[in-house]
Amino acid sequence: MRTIKFHKTECGVDFLLNVLTDGRLKDSYLNSDVYNADFFEILFFKKAKGTLILNQQKINITDNSIVFISPFQKRQWMLPPDNLDFTALIFQEDFLNDFFADKLFTYRLLYFYQLEYALNIIVTEEEMQKACEILREIKSELVETKTDSVHIIRSLLYYLLQKLNRKYANKHNLSLDKPENNYAYQFKKMLEIHIKEKQRINGYTDMLGISRISLNKAVKAQFNVTATDLLKQRLLFEIKNYLIHSGLTVAQIAYELNFPEPNHLMRFFKTQTGLTTTEFLTNHAGYQNGIIS
Repeated sequence: MRTIKFHKTECGVDFLLNVLTDGRLKDSYLNSDVYNADFFEILFFKKAKGTLILNQQKINITDNSIVFISPFQKRQWMLPPDNLDFTALIFQEDFLNDFFADKLFTYRLLYFYQLEYALNIIVTEEEMQKACEILREIKSELVETKTDSVHIIRSLLYYLLQKLNRKYANKHNLSLDKPENNYAYQFKKMLEIHIKEKQRINGYTDMLGISRISLNKAVKAQFNVTATDLLKQRLLFEIKNYLIHSGLTVAQIAYELNFPEPNHLMRFFKTQTGLTTTEFLTNHAGYQNGIIS
C-alpha cells in the first residue's frame, strides 16, 4: 500500500505544516487506490460530489464538507473531477504537540483518532468561507515569513482547530468540559501505541499508575464509554483493518495482535460484531461495490 510522506514546505520556514489547494492535490484525491499518509489532514470541500471510504465507513462528500483524517488511516476516494474545489490543511503530529507545548493536544481534538462517529461535518457556506480565509492567511504567513509569523500562525491555527472541535462536539453531543485529569487522553494515546500487544485494562492502568476505577471514571466522563469499551472498540478496529487491507490469514492476524490462538480472535470478533470474519469480509466487499447501502 502506498504511503504519502509529508514534505516540509518550501516557504523558508521549518514547520511540519502546509496549506495546499486542489491544483496540487487532485492527483491523489482523484485516484481511487487505497493509500494512507503519515500526517493529519483536514480537507475543506467548497465544491464536491463523491464518496470517501475512511475508517471502514463510507462518507458522502458534498459542498461545504469538512473531513478529518488521522495519520495512517486507510482511505479510498471516489471524487469526480467536475466542480471540485477544496483546500487541505496538513501537518504532522509533532508539529501540534510542539507548537502548543501539549503532548496530548491532538487527542483532545474530538475529530482525530475518532472511531465511533463519522469523520466529517457539513458547515454553512459562510462558515466555509471564513475557514478558507483563515487558511489563506496561514498560507500567506508561510510564504512571506516575518519575524512574528510563528505567533500569527499559532493564533490562527488554534482558533480554527478549536472552532472545528466545538462544531464537531455539538454535532455529536460530545463533552467539551475540561477534565479533572488527563487520564482519558493518556489512555487514548496509549491505545494507539500499544493496542497490538496490550489488550487488557490492567496493562494500561499499570503504565498510568492508577486504579481501574480511576481510569473508568476518567474515560466515562470524557468519552461516555467505559475504558474496557474503548479498548475493545480500538482492538476491533485494528482487526478489521488487518482483515481488509493486510492480505493476512486470520491465524497470521491473531499472531500479529498477540492473541493466544486464532479462535480467540474469531470469538472476540463474533461477540463484538455478530459476524464471522468471513461474513464481515463478504459484507465489506458488497459495501464497497455499492451492493449494500
